[in-house]
Amino acid sequence: MGVLVDANIYLAVILDEPEKKSIVELTQNSELVSPLVLPYEIGNALSAMFKRDRLTKVQVVDCFDIYNTIPVRLVDVDIKAALQIAFDFSIYAYDAYYLEIARRFKFNLLSLDKKMMSVASEMGIHVLEV
Repeated sequence: MGVLVDANIYLAVILDEPEKKSIVELTQNSELVSPLVLPYEIGNALSAMFKRDRLTKVQVVDCFDIYNTIPVRLVDVDIKAALQIAFDFSIYAYDAYYLEIARRFKFNLLSLDKKMMSVASEMGIHVLEV
């Protein structure tokens, strides 16, 4: 079964956040799926943490190396459909990319973003709780 996984979930695992154990248990034996933009989102988040002095350059590279060990299927987004979701729910397009894929392929959604989870529920997408 595919699970559509938000970038914040990968970051929680990569950064060894308290949610990591629950995330690993929830996703065990599942195919992880995310939009094609995922590596760019991860890179951007890690560079932002470097910019805020939360991570060193070495830690950023190490974290991205950890990300690259996580098996994930990257899926193309129907941008037009995602933009409609963004307009309908007044959310960012990047969040709508995840929701568009989850809806189209009927995947469960795994995210730490409360707003995204709320919109997903409104859209009839099943949300996994961490």
